[in-house]
Amino acid sequence: MSVLLLQLAGPLQAWGSSARFARRTTEPAPTKSGVIGLLAAALGRDRSHDPVDLAALRFGVRVDQRGVPIRDYQTAHHFETGKSMPVSERFYLADAVFVAALEGPDDLIDELHQAVRRPTYLPYLGRRSCPPSRPLDLGIREDGDIEQALKREDWRASRWHQRRHREPTVRLETIIEATADDGPVDSIRDQPLSFDPTHRRYALRGIRHGYVEVPNPAAPQPSDHDPIAVLGGE
Repeated sequence: MSVLLLQLAGPLQAWGSSARFARRTTEPAPTKSGVIGLLAAALGRDRSHDPVDLAALRFGVRVDQRGVPIRDYQTAHHFETGKSMPVSERFYLADAVFVAALEGPDDLIDELHQAVRRPTYLPYLGRRSCPPSRPLDLGIREDGDIEQALKREDWRASRWHQRRHREPTVRLETIIEATADDGPVDSIRDQPLSFDPTHRRYALRGIRHGYVEVPNPAAPQPSDHDPIAVLGGE
């Protein structure tokens, strides 16, 4: 088993798990269905392809830069009649950065890694209007599980965000796939069963919230300057 790490950073992101009709919400962190959809597109699969192999991967995410929720309104008209359609209310995360991790068989993880590096279809962060601003590829980790990979990975927040923190380490939230055997878990309906536009289906999935401490590369470094050295010794 190995772990594929992805960097999800962009001006806007949108990860819906319960969006319906004219109100399109976003979760505060990437969903498994959204990231699996991104990987399926990178592989060149169409929406009717059965996602069972990708859905079996264990999924986790680390919140490196939480971002700011914003709301947008969109209007549209029917092409043929010119009649106005209902106003669409859409929510996004602005300036967010996440590290996503997928754990699974070595051969499948390697195939996904190659697809991320040379995608068939361009990736987007939840919606087509949300392109990534950085390379997705953070490589494969073969010396541990998702928990260890997210704990060891460098802090990927923007430099300006890192400079806001003076401490040598920062505490980052993790959201990792779990079962009842792992203890108390929450649930989210983002386990993909079908991406077919005529019959999209998602199941509940267990998740566990936690935290990891990682170094802050922008923290002020201790100085060896001695202001009284010029006074000399006895």
